[in-house]
Amino acid sequence: MNDMRFSKANDVLGTTNRGNPAESGLCTLCRADCQGKCETFLSSLVGRSILYPRNFGLVTAGANNTTHVGVSYNALRIQGRAYGVQGVAPDLSTDPDDCIFPNVSLETSFGREIKTKSRIPLMTGALGSTFIAEKYWNSFAIGAALVGIPVVVGENVVGVDRNSVIAKGKISKAPELERRIASYTRYNGDYGAIIVQMNVEDTRNGVAEYIAQKYGDQCIIELKWGQGAKDIGGEIQVTSLEYAKFLKNRGYIVDPDPEKEWVQAAFAKGAITSFARHSRLGGTNLSKVEQVREDFMKTVDYLRSLGVRRISLKTGAYGMEELAMAIKFATEAKLDLLTIDGAGGGTGMSPWNMMQSWGVPSIILHAKAHEYASILAARGQQAVDLSFAGGFALEDHIFKALALGAPFTKLVCMGRAIMIPGFVGTNIEGALHPERRENIFGNWEQLPKTVQDIGDSPEQIFAGYYDVQEKVGKKEMKNIPYGAIAFWTLADKLACGLQQLMAGARKFSMDRISRSDLFSGNRETAQETGIPYVSEANDETAKKILAS
Repeated sequence: MNDMRFSKANDVLGTTNRGNPAESGLCTLCRADCQGKCETFLSSLVGRSILYPRNFGLVTAGANNTTHVGVSYNALRIQGRAYGVQGVAPDLSTDPDDCIFPNVSLETSFGREIKTKSRIPLMTGALGSTFIAEKYWNSFAIGAALVGIPVVVGENVVGVDRNSVIAKGKISKAPELERRIASYTRYNGDYGAIIVQMNVEDTRNGVAEYIAQKYGDQCIIELKWGQGAKDIGGEIQVTSLEYAKFLKNRGYIVDPDPEKEWVQAAFAKGAITSFARHSRLGGTNLSKVEQVREDFMKTVDYLRSLGVRRISLKTGAYGMEELAMAIKFATEAKLDLLTIDGAGGGTGMSPWNMMQSWGVPSIILHAKAHEYASILAARGQQAVDLSFAGGFALEDHIFKALALGAPFTKLVCMGRAIMIPGFVGTNIEGALHPERRENIFGNWEQLPKTVQDIGDSPEQIFAGYYDVQEKVGKKEMKNIPYGAIAFWTLADKLACGLQQLMAGARKFSMDRISRSDLFSGNRETAQETGIPYVSEANDETAKKILAS
């Protein structure tokens, strides 16, 4: 899975990675206190201007990504067209004055009985019990709400909250979960949704019952089979012995065991400095596919008996059998969405060598997902709507994922990439307003040069500042975290870039994107994805033109 696209420095855009770039172009280790300036960092500030080479008028620029090695999303190329147009809005014509990229519609929707709308084909990854998700939640959630995309509250949020009250599988108080839902629903309007994820412990703790009773149709419940970064349950790391004991008493696996005397002695001496909290594996009491199906259907039926009307499933980078089960069972159960997270997906905490060596890489998993959904569709079944996840950060990634899975893929799920604006914006807010720094978890005492080169006030720094102000009004701007403004700014850049790619392919609405909009940069990628090699795509049509 080699990838030649990304190097640490991009002279054309004037960006630099602090660490080694992954397939997404993000550093393999992304830090909340980073001072920049990778492409996503800079996009969170200057927005759509980063789509173009820097120093216009002094330079010319040439691509360096025309030779593709190995199988990855970066080995797919987008096929432009020189004539025709599809999907133009009814109030527009096919005249060139109407067929301009700002008129490309990015609105999409997903769901079976109830359609959930999204302004752009994007959703967040699961932001769960990691302290990163907790600290920067307002930036992530308010940013996503303003943009109009779904946000996912990840697993274990209630279980790790010391202020939640749980007794015999019934929640009577869940302040952190309530805070997360409230901050999003204050701004999202008719677009987007808040998705609450459940694992084994969440099921035992009664999260679904609590959500159904308190929030009704406001939330989508997401069942979790796994994720792309690891093939075990979720983890966090804590540095407090008392908190580790609390988590064990809550029913979690804590390693090492904080209740053992020799562990406590080692902690007191500094030989042990932290504890890892783990979630349980699901499905261990099931040994046959039919048992998995029966258990899954019972769970879905139970959620519906509670009044939960929208249900989704998140699955990880498992092999073909589990992929087929996820698509088949989600289709049969008439779920609203299935998120398929390939290896290469990000994490707040996972065993590093597990991340490096387990699971099916995203592009292969997603290509097979399309194949399997097509089999169900050919049999007359309405295949479940899909969201693809696992190593996406840029607008071309969004286009490629949507096209590879078309027509089943409705959204692209981004995890780490759309957390970066939350970090950057919060750090800027803390530097400009020291009195807020501790409460918002800002990491900078002053603006670094990477930001000072852009400006010294939020109005100067964020290209999207006045767009957000136009949406919420001047009075409400005081309640908008800078991280949410940065989120909007990055989303605007991704949206603009996607509109340009779609316009080049002559596709002016989301439902017109297709696999024919791609070709493979090498024959190995063509073999694995079913996307034709560059010189073979449309070759027969080309020869008919010559023979006409």
